[in-house]
Amino acid sequence: MLDDTLKTQLKSYLERVTQPFEIVASLNDSESAREMQTLLQDIAAMSDMITLKTDGQDARKPSFSLQRTGTEMSLRFAAIPLGHEFTSLVLALLWVGGHPPKVEPEVIEQIQSLDGDYNFEVYMSLSCHNCPDVVQALSLMAVNNPRVRTVIIDGALYQDEVNAREIMAVPTVYLNGAEFGAGRMNVEEIVAKLDTGAAARDAVKLSAKAPYEVLIVGGGPAGAAAAVYAARKGIRTGVAAERFGGQVNDTLAIENYISVLETDGPKFAAALEAHVKAYDVDIMNLQRADQLVPATHEGGLIEVKLANGGVLKSKTVILSTGARWRNVNVPGEQEYKNKGVAYCPHCDGPLFKGKRVAVIGGGNSGVEAAIDLAGIVAHVTLLEFGDALRADAVLVNKLRSLPNVEIHTSAQTTELTGADGKLNGLNYVDRVSNEAHRIELEGVFVQIGLVPNTEWLKGVVELSKHGEIIVDARGQTSVPGVFAAGDVTTVPFKQIVIAAGDGAKAALGAFDHLMRMPA
Repeated sequence: MLDDTLKTQLKSYLERVTQPFEIVASLNDSESAREMQTLLQDIAAMSDMITLKTDGQDARKPSFSLQRTGTEMSLRFAAIPLGHEFTSLVLALLWVGGHPPKVEPEVIEQIQSLDGDYNFEVYMSLSCHNCPDVVQALSLMAVNNPRVRTVIIDGALYQDEVNAREIMAVPTVYLNGAEFGAGRMNVEEIVAKLDTGAAARDAVKLSAKAPYEVLIVGGGPAGAAAAVYAARKGIRTGVAAERFGGQVNDTLAIENYISVLETDGPKFAAALEAHVKAYDVDIMNLQRADQLVPATHEGGLIEVKLANGGVLKSKTVILSTGARWRNVNVPGEQEYKNKGVAYCPHCDGPLFKGKRVAVIGGGNSGVEAAIDLAGIVAHVTLLEFGDALRADAVLVNKLRSLPNVEIHTSAQTTELTGADGKLNGLNYVDRVSNEAHRIELEGVFVQIGLVPNTEWLKGVVELSKHGEIIVDARGQTSVPGVFAAGDVTTVPFKQIVIAAGDGAKAALGAFDHLMRMPA
């Protein structure tokens, strides 16, 4: 199962195990069970601290549990966690074996203080780059609180369960038998959702913080670059972000960031956060800004009011709240989201194996999604509103060469339909002939661009007709002391490298503004 390189790496990691534990496998006579047993035998042979048993009686076969000796820990993998989940497996082995996680002590304390019994089931796919965050978060919770029980389920391995529960997006999490959430979540988000008093306590702590000289709202490439450049000036810097890394977390391959030949979104986002943490920056995660209150006089403080009721104050503010996937905004889209309507082909594509799907959007993202899906699903229909595909010629040529792909241009999607809680089709109109058409299918992947996250700023800073923040050459907005950077602004070409440069520029602009403020 593991090549020599992976075995060497894993063996070196397992040297950090300090407490004995058991792997208990529940197996049957399937090929998957044989693969799982081989993997577990390889792992057990690497450390004297690990004992493998193959007499487990769990109903899910094949599966295996990790059990630290003398504890009631309950962490189970109904999966062969390779691919994107190999790191999740390694971390689970280390944590169960007593190696401390790289998590703030306050988070561990909050996990241990959870009052109640929590039985989590998380459905994932091995090709999903959003899933490891959720898998690792729930594994960490199971290791640190015996009242948290976690089962990690590969949707491809347990297709019957996926179909029975009508799961059409990963990661999908169930808690005590009821759907808890879908999509990327980190451990802080999950714990905050369970600990209902956390938001109020957070608000009090945040409001008590001393004013910043630079407060950055948003933690994507622009926000991270702004934080590094501001902190290097030796000024008090804070970052309030819903999730560090922003939309980069949802990007699969990054191959055009200069000096980095190839990486993926989650790795890049982690590197951004690590770089910022190397400086004296106050990072406040899981914080959504609700209102910007400009200073009432020259030299006064700007306020950022948060969704939890907290208020942060600063001499200058840099807005880098980025953008999100644009919706088609037709009947049925919200109703069938995660029930056939998806936005991440890499994450959710494997759930549609052998089915018929559509991709809405003929730019690079849409055409790349269609090419990717064509290797998994039975048939792909690509719909483009314009009269021609907008993707690069090499991608279009590749798409047209695939036998199970159909392309419609001048196609306006009018409705996504469904029955019994699941998507079952798409209606569109040919914009040339005005003829209505219907496509019977099980999945729709929306790939039509981005919307800036500026709803909370309307009427406060000047926005373009597209909702982007209007900035000058220094990143200055229409409000004195308020700067902006990245995809949320009018700066053209929404690229990671451009956002990072904009963030640095906005930080330097804010510093220049501070120097010219009255003493």
